[in-house]
Amino acid sequence: MSSPRRAAVLGSPIAHSLSPVLHRAGYAAAGLEGWDYERRECAAAALPGIVGGAGPEYAGFSVTMPGKFAALEYADEATERARALGAANTLVRTEAGWRADNTDVEGILGALGELGVRRPGRALLIGSGGTARPALYALARAGVARVDVLNRSDRLDELRPLTEGTGCRVRGHGFGEDLAALARGADVIVSTVPSAALDDHVRDLAHAPVLDVIYDPWPTPLCTQAAANGFRTVGGHVMLAHQAYGQFEQFTGVDAPRTAMRRALEEALAERLG
Repeated sequence: MSSPRRAAVLGSPIAHSLSPVLHRAGYAAAGLEGWDYERRECAAAALPGIVGGAGPEYAGFSVTMPGKFAALEYADEATERARALGAANTLVRTEAGWRADNTDVEGILGALGELGVRRPGRALLIGSGGTARPALYALARAGVARVDVLNRSDRLDELRPLTEGTGCRVRGHGFGEDLAALARGADVIVSTVPSAALDDHVRDLAHAPVLDVIYDPWPTPLCTQAAANGFRTVGGHVMLAHQAYGQFEQFTGVDAPRTAMRRALEEALAERLG
C-alpha cells in the first residue's frame, strides 16, 4: 500500500469551504488510495508556520483569503501568473521547496467557456478587488479587446499591468453612469462583488451573459434577472470547480476526474442551499 498523502485548504474562516468535497471526490474517482484533504483554519500570519511545519506527506495546499498574499511571499518559487497577480491560491511541494501558483485564472477561463464566451470583444468587469484581478488577467488572455471596469473607486492604475502584452484596453466607470448602455455594449459581464452591492442596479446591468463569482446564495439576483432576459449565466461554483481541477493535478500528478468532482460539488451545494 502506498504511503498516505495529504493536502489541505488554508483560510479564515474556513468551515464553509467546499474544496474538500471536490478533492476527495477526485481522489476516490481516480483511485488514489491513502490520499486525504482537510480544512485548516489559518490566518495570514500563521501560514508560514503551518506550511513550514507540514510533514512530507503534504503534497500541497489550497489557499483562500486572507492567506493568498502570504502564500506568494512564503513560496520558494512562483509561476508567472502568480507573480503578476501578486497573490497565490496554490502551494505545491517540489524538490526545491514550495511553488506558488494561482489557478483562479483557470477558474475564470473555465467558467467563461461554459458560458460559451471564448473570444468576446468587450467585457464588463464589476469590482476591482481580489477576485477581479485574476478575472481581468484571464479576460485579457482570452482575447478580450476591451474591459470596462465598473467600481465605486478608481483603481485602474493597479489593474492595468495585468493586461500588459495582450492588447487589451481597460476603461473605468462609476455607478453614476448609464449602466444599461454599458451592459448592452458588453459580450460578457463578470461580477466579483457581493450581491448586496448591486441591489439598486440589477435591472440596468442584466443585459449580457453573466459570470457571477458568488455561489452562496445562488442564484444571485443579477443572474436571475439576466436569465429572465434570455442570457446564459454561471455562478462561482463553476469557477470553484475549474480552479480546483488544476490544483488537483498539480498536487497528485494525475488528470482531474472532472465529471466526478463536479457532480460531488453540485450535490453538496444542493444540500447546503436546500
